[in-house]
Amino acid sequence: MKNQKTIECEISLKGVGIHTGKKVNLKFKPALADSGINFIRVDLKDKPVIRAHISNITEPARRLRRTSIGLRRDKDIEVHTIEHIMSALCGLGVDNLIIELDSDELPGLDGSAEGFVKALKKAGLKEQDVERDCFSVRMPLWVQEEDRYVIVLPSNDFEISYTLNYKHPLLNSQYIDFAISPEVFEKEIAPARTFCLEEEIDSLKKNGLGKGANYENTIVVGEKGIKDNKLRFKDEFVRHKISDLIGDLYLLGKSIKGRVVAIKSGHSLNIKLVKKLYAHLEKVKEAGVKAALIQQPEPPLNINAIHKVLPHRYPFLFIDKIIELEQDKRAVGIKNVTANDYFFKGHFPNRPIMPGVLIVEAMAQVAGVLMLSKPENAGKLAYFMSMDKVKFRKAVIPGDQLVLEAEVVKIKSKTGQVHTRALVNDNIVSEADLIFSLIKA
Repeated sequence: MKNQKTIECEISLKGVGIHTGKKVNLKFKPALADSGINFIRVDLKDKPVIRAHISNITEPARRLRRTSIGLRRDKDIEVHTIEHIMSALCGLGVDNLIIELDSDELPGLDGSAEGFVKALKKAGLKEQDVERDCFSVRMPLWVQEEDRYVIVLPSNDFEISYTLNYKHPLLNSQYIDFAISPEVFEKEIAPARTFCLEEEIDSLKKNGLGKGANYENTIVVGEKGIKDNKLRFKDEFVRHKISDLIGDLYLLGKSIKGRVVAIKSGHSLNIKLVKKLYAHLEKVKEAGVKAALIQQPEPPLNINAIHKVLPHRYPFLFIDKIIELEQDKRAVGIKNVTANDYFFKGHFPNRPIMPGVLIVEAMAQVAGVLMLSKPENAGKLAYFMSMDKVKFRKAVIPGDQLVLEAEVVKIKSKTGQVHTRALVNDNIVSEADLIFSLIKA
């Protein structure tokens, strides 16, 4: 894990908002670890603070063609067009910053994130003594609007691929793919500028947008080519879309370790994805009871106690400990999946996935502990008789922690019926109804 970063010293910027046309002065100031990115409207009474976070997002339908945040208690306290500075902060790995401004919109500068990158680097980046909080994607998550998609998949890095497709000869079917690092961001993404079609200008102005836009800070695409400007990259349009996407994703409040695949995405869809990611994180937090059980120092049954109940041994014992045991009712076990598990050597070694049958076996072993821990069943063996309604919902990979649940449906002297589930991060990855025969060893 890398440590959090802020800037070393205060630095100022000024400019004009692309949409409002208002002049604005900015001050970037160092911030404490774990404080996040916070905007302060110094032009307003009491200098309200707005944290750059999805919980403060202004619905895209209200603020078109930009990303805005505001205070829920007062809809007039907002900060507009934050995507470029957020993209620069994410790209450079800046976690904590105070941004003071005396208007309601960030300056457009040259229409890209490059001016913000240069200012932040001039201020200097300083590492702090606290680790970064990173969201490691463990399962596919996606959002869709008609033929537009954004999908995030598991990956060991932060990667983005984007497909752009407008009904215009200069904007037709552009695709690019990056593994995002500070060096790649600064060189390949930050300089890409915002753009619009010439035919959109009248409509934007009627909606009160683009008051500070000009041919220098916005690439205007006409029928015959670029108006009064030159492209910095042949595919500058799709690069800018990636810049906007990076900025919007940073409203999650933490960096992402995952592969993002976007098709014709814009601010509205980006924000929908961030909301879904945030809801997923909140759901994981709500699983705090399970987390507490997993971390308790003295589980009901440790590995030595499990050996006394089950006949299984390495490499076919798939329970590390039992964290909950209520006789005749329920048991919960833990299996820590690691890259050293022997089955990964032959089961998709280049893209390791735990075999489904072994997940079922792990669930069955927890069920076996549940049944065999009864005094009258001591010394017996639990043999499979049948399994029903077996489902595999998500892939299990190295680094996952399987929470294995078994609940009694019916137990008799010679048979037992149990419903089992396997979960990762509180999401079901597999489930099955199992029936066992209990026999003397």
